[in-house]
Amino acid sequence: MNEFFETDKTLEYYNTHAREFAGATVSVDFEEMQNRFLERLPENALILDFGCGAGRDTGYFLSRGFRVEAVDGSEELCHIASEYTGIPVKRMLFDELDAVDKYDGIWACSSILHLPVYELAVVMHKMVTALKNNGIIYTSFKYGDSEGYRNGRYFTDMTEDKFEGFIKQIKGVSTEDMWVTADARPERVDEKWLNVILRKIRV
Repeated sequence: MNEFFETDKTLEYYNTHAREFAGATVSVDFEEMQNRFLERLPENALILDFGCGAGRDTGYFLSRGFRVEAVDGSEELCHIASEYTGIPVKRMLFDELDAVDKYDGIWACSSILHLPVYELAVVMHKMVTALKNNGIIYTSFKYGDSEGYRNGRYFTDMTEDKFEGFIKQIKGVSTEDMWVTADARPERVDEKWLNVILRKIRV
């Protein structure tokens, strides 16, 4: 049994609502965030789309000529993302990441926000380890201080201060950029998101 029952319940939600979720997210215009990430990567960079959902961002990165490995914990979303992107999408839980110095960038858009803080720290260490030196992480969280279940899923929300306090415990990474945006979906424009770009550094 998975120690982190929150993850199990969240994955059950995504497996049950996969087509509905894909329909609501796959066509959302996200180029501003995607390009702020890509402009920091070298040509032909290898990207891990870490919690790829329906495959929107993987598809964009591939169209820009980058190499991409895509993973998600939801088996149903893996099938949808593979159909959408044309590449194999691996089913993998966040805490199963075990790569070392492999990726130029890790894209974790609206994904690791589903982890409780105590597990988020473990996974963030794994993400830093998986990056090449000077590699880049993009991640995003719903804006706020709440932690717990909403709409069938577990969320850890972040503000600037809360995230800075969290990231101080993660060795080998520094905050390069942080900004707040409205939700990219027109029907949710009143919702705010914290966007963060991190860089792996030598320690």
